[in-house]
Amino acid sequence: MIEHVEHRRVTWADTDAGGRIHFSNAFRWAEEAETALRRKLGILEGWGGYPRKRAEAEFHEVLRFEDEIAVRITPERLGTTAITWRFEITRDHEVCVDGRLVVVHVDEDGRPTPLTDDERAALTG
Repeated sequence: MIEHVEHRRVTWADTDAGGRIHFSNAFRWAEEAETALRRKLGILEGWGGYPRKRAEAEFHEVLRFEDEIAVRITPERLGTTAITWRFEITRDHEVCVDGRLVVVHVDEDGRPTPLTDDERAALTG
């Protein structure tokens, strides 16, 4: 299975006034891991044509300022024009957040278009 793990620390800017992460950062971290995986696989070029169709997450444990976390992402499903990414954010191997992002490959006019053969080959290993 193709996957990528980004290690990071929760920064002050990632948190709300109580020192807990703002929920939106889970999606930002997932996108950072997605970008890093695409870079690692050599399929980063032209990546701007992937708007988000759906974003969902379940928050199991609170993450706080200075927590060391791992953000793991893997392509769960490849459709004709879309990729479903599964991600999880862990602290000390405990799942704190898990979720999915559905992204759609679009052309310059914003219309769905098939994934490239290079992407499909890279993402299926």
